Amino acid sequence: MEEDGALAEQSTTHIYLTRKSVEALLAANEGERHGLKRALGWASLMALGIGGIIGAGIFVLTGTAAAHYAGPGVMISFMLSGLACAFVALCYAELASLIPVSGSTYTYTYATLGEIFAWIIGWDLVLEYGAGAATIAVGWAGYLADTLAGFGIHPPAALMTAYFAEPSGHGQTTPGLFNVPAATIILLLTGILAFGTRESSRFNNVIVAIKVCVVLAVIVFGVAHVNPANWIPLVPENTGEFGHFGWSGVVTGASVVFFAYIGFDAVSTAAQEAHTPQRDVPIGILGSLIICTILYIAVAAVATGIVPFKELGVPDPIAVAMDRTGVAWLSWMVKFGALAGLTTAMLVLLFGQTRVFYAMAQDGLLPPLFARLHDSWRTPAISQVLVGVLTALIAGLLPIEVLGKLVNIGTLAAFALVCGAVLHLRRTSPELPRPFRAPGIPWLPILGILSCLGLMAFLPLLTWISLIGWTGIGLVVYFLYGARHARR
Repeated sequence: MEEDGALAEQSTTHIYLTRKSVEALLAANEGERHGLKRALGWASLMALGIGGIIGAGIFVLTGTAAAHYAGPGVMISFMLSGLACAFVALCYAELASLIPVSGSTYTYTYATLGEIFAWIIGWDLVLEYGAGAATIAVGWAGYLADTLAGFGIHPPAALMTAYFAEPSGHGQTTPGLFNVPAATIILLLTGILAFGTRESSRFNNVIVAIKVCVVLAVIVFGVAHVNPANWIPLVPENTGEFGHFGWSGVVTGASVVFFAYIGFDAVSTAAQEAHTPQRDVPIGILGSLIICTILYIAVAAVATGIVPFKELGVPDPIAVAMDRTGVAWLSWMVKFGALAGLTTAMLVLLFGQTRVFYAMAQDGLLPPLFARLHDSWRTPAISQVLVGVLTALIAGLLPIEVLGKLVNIGTLAAFALVCGAVLHLRRTSPELPRPFRAPGIPWLPILGILSCLGLMAFLPLLTWISLIGWTGIGLVVYFLYGARHARR
């Protein structure tokens, strides 16, 4: 009897570690004739990546990281985060060309580490995509309030503030009821995404073009007003507290601005909707990351060159920098550009969330309705609406301080697993055709893993505790539903 029990336990463990072969994933993708519509080329995928990357980071976090952690060295912080993302992006590009299906990190983990680890990373991606979209929606509402105030329009504070928001400390006594603008923009974008991939892609392309023009205007008009003395010293002396200026501050700043790069990986979730995924997805991932890294460093240089870094710790640091140029319309352009940037960032994250759920539901780990496609639009419309409504409620009720805590660590964990997946598949399946091959194997993915773990180490302890708690909840859901319904 004891032997039978041991065998049963071993069998159960084996089930939880079931892997999906790359060949099976590709065969299922080829056999799905009525699946997601292939409507995206490499240009649209690159725009999707740029739309996801350029958002709160360039318009908000540049000032935060400069004023509190890195000073003018925030330029180096962006370089470090960009370098870490480059290691990961090359791994994403190889996996997306090898396994061109929806699901991104979830699917790659299923093919390498097994079912339970795939569930954990799929669950953690909710922190990147769902919580990330809600976080950006709250920031979008804040920028909208500032823009409306410039026109003398002041909506009721209770309808612009989350119910669980702490007192602002600026004399505001009106309690928050619901952040209406944050919820509304989520619902509007949900409608666009549900209507069709091609239509939402066209909308994204237009908005991306607008905000890239705004960023270029900031660089072109701002560079003439730069005072090089503001860059000296490039790395301010440490205050005596770890992470506050000095080189430890530069690395801490890199951990903070890492949020600015979240979004390029969402391109891989669209692999099943690309015309030629083996070619288009790597171009979209790497192209968007390179373009945005250059723009980020240039904007950081201009902002810290115009305004002393200690004055940039405000909600709209780039607008403040443009005010100093004396070109009045530039500040307004930045505000509208920020709204545009935040809009497409939300669009991309909401898109990515439903594609991960689509892959998980196809594997039986989530209810079938998350994989149900609309007959005409060929999008997971029901899933998109459910995700949109839930995200809108979260954005309306919770403040940005609560929402932003888990996004970075969940993303870094996913990135580390992607690098590990490349190492695993190169060792176990070297014969598989790889239209795009990441260079420098095994050192590149190892550097990617170490970079992600290094940035995670600089995040607060409370963030780690919250991640463990969230993962625990996910495991309960897995054993109650996913493990029992998985299609093995």
